[in-house]
Amino acid sequence: MTDIVVGLDLGTGGVRAIAVNLQGQIIAQTTRSYPLFTPQPGWTEQNSSDWVEASLAALFDVTQQLDGYRAIALGLSGQMHGMVPLDPQGKPIRPAILWNDQRTSKAVIDIEATIPRQELIQRTGNPAITGFQLPKLLWLRTEEPQAYARLWQILLPKDYLGFVLTGELVTEPSDASGVGCLNLTNRQWDTDILHALDINPALFPPVIESTAIAGRLKSEIAARVGLPVGLPVVAGGGDNAAAAIGLGISSSNLNRGSLSIGTSGVIFVACDRPIPDPEGRVHLFCHVDGGYHFLGVTLAAGGSLRWYRDTFAPHISYTDLMDIAERSQPGARGLLFLPHLSGERSPHLDPHTRGALVNLSLAHTQADIIRAVLEGVAFSLQSALSVISAIAPVHQLLATGGGARSNIWLRILADVLQTELIAPKAEEGAAYGAALLAMVGVGAYPNLEAVFKIVPQDSHVIQPQANPLYEAGFNRYKLLYDTLKIVR
Repeated sequence: MTDIVVGLDLGTGGVRAIAVNLQGQIIAQTTRSYPLFTPQPGWTEQNSSDWVEASLAALFDVTQQLDGYRAIALGLSGQMHGMVPLDPQGKPIRPAILWNDQRTSKAVIDIEATIPRQELIQRTGNPAITGFQLPKLLWLRTEEPQAYARLWQILLPKDYLGFVLTGELVTEPSDASGVGCLNLTNRQWDTDILHALDINPALFPPVIESTAIAGRLKSEIAARVGLPVGLPVVAGGGDNAAAAIGLGISSSNLNRGSLSIGTSGVIFVACDRPIPDPEGRVHLFCHVDGGYHFLGVTLAAGGSLRWYRDTFAPHISYTDLMDIAERSQPGARGLLFLPHLSGERSPHLDPHTRGALVNLSLAHTQADIIRAVLEGVAFSLQSALSVISAIAPVHQLLATGGGARSNIWLRILADVLQTELIAPKAEEGAAYGAALLAMVGVGAYPNLEAVFKIVPQDSHVIQPQANPLYEAGFNRYKLLYDTLKIVR
């Protein structure tokens, strides 16, 4: 029997399960989807029971492909910031409130009225943010007091799945630091913050290391999915941190980060010390390797291109859209696009800001408009990267996600960010990172530096080229946000 580990990533659109051998090769994989609910404008929810059913089905699918292989561990990853409130019987009280939910703006104000913003940033690395879990808890206390009165424990999405699999209540620093009340210095819950907000710290699970064994697979779960009873389940990491591990990015390899262009756009830069941006314009979280990392997030990256296609060009493929964009030129002939279609995270932290297409004329073509969308997303990411680089300089970004499959978008991003981009020929995402963490957790490798040696290295490199049109365009872009505040 050949040893393998299983990685499970609980995403927003679905769950992915993979089996990886100890040489880093994927042996089996599958995905299962589940619905997203928007009961009111700005609200996003999912049923945690849907997560469980999809995850168990995905694990069963993978185990059916494992003839001749023996699973030695299971590692977890998942979407961050969500709130799963449990009653004393361990049952969810209500649907889970997700990372992109915007109902908590009043709770954010209340938190910073109690704990000064600068103190909150110094302690947790971040100001209060609508998507984080802590404001959701205050919202529950105010808006659904009967549900809050039944509250026994509050879990993050992947940690709820771990609870179902093992019966153990734990979390780990990379995910917990996106709650809003983890002290980055000691990597434990900040009881001063919780007491100031009149919240019982016992509502939150213990924090263990990301490579620690969170629990062991329950017999009834093992029988259903075809995995061994008592299989070690390793705590794992939040999706961005786990994906970074899958790319070989650690806090011991500074000046290198990642750039993900999916629905959102995320810049990930590891660092070895918890030094937050004083204004909290980018996130600072714990990394799964014991260090830390910055995240700069634009909420509508690929989402902006999808909006354009769905609204104006529904019968044109994304490949053809990129081909059309190449008929324009750098600077999109003066067009500027502000990609704040879902509000914005970095660097504005403003859920109410909105997008814009500016400087249109009769001379502009579809090619100019598409290119302006691509450049606007790049300018948005540069706004975040400039904040991060002032604290943790980065010279190289591994580009992943659907947007990284486009040569023109990669070229635009490299030239706007003025950073070398490396596009891996294969990217396996957070489930792969969770599997690597599981290898370390059960001693198949002594540490992450050792396991990084099996991470695939095949890639191609895009060197940045200076272009004064982008420099001028970015300067104009930065003026747009403040200018458009006037009309809100």
